[in-house]
Amino acid sequence: MIIFGIDPGSERTGYGCVRTDGSRHHLITCGAIKTKASSTFPEKLLVIHSRLSTLLSECRPDAVAIENIFHAVNARSALKLGHARGVAMLAAVEAGVEVFEYTPAEVKRSVVGYGRAEKPQVQQMIKLILGLAEAPSPHDAADALAVAVCHIHSQPPRGVSRALASTVAGRKGKAATSWRHYRP
Repeated sequence: MIIFGIDPGSERTGYGCVRTDGSRHHLITCGAIKTKASSTFPEKLLVIHSRLSTLLSECRPDAVAIENIFHAVNARSALKLGHARGVAMLAAVEAGVEVFEYTPAEVKRSVVGYGRAEKPQVQQMIKLILGLAEAPSPHDAADALAVAVCHIHSQPPRGVSRALASTVAGRKGKAATSWRHYRP
């Protein structure tokens, strides 16, 4: 399975692509899309969209995981971030890939084990999880990889959903009402 993670931002949008077999994760690519400070906001959005579209067509992911907005002190910054998220989602939908959203706390909890972890902690854990020689840089790329890893960790192990479905079907259409009724 190939997961493409996105950490949206109007100045710098992080991206990271991870391949997994369910137990081992391997880095495909990561980096950040930087926009020129002199560019207008619509031009920045166009750069983000076109670069993400190109990356998605190259990587051909099975899913896109994107970081959700949790709060912002400045309303103007939140609106700009929302626009960047929107063009990132548009690029994924145009590529025909399903989009999943995760809050920063969910991402940190999944990768580090603590929802209020600092950026260096996230970078270090991504380095360890992906078996990299050094932590991904810039931090936007590490954050995008963390979103991708969070999505991988959020998926049920292969075969579990099929086993549960067959168990329920084997009970003559009755839904499982308790864990005691589960039979592998």
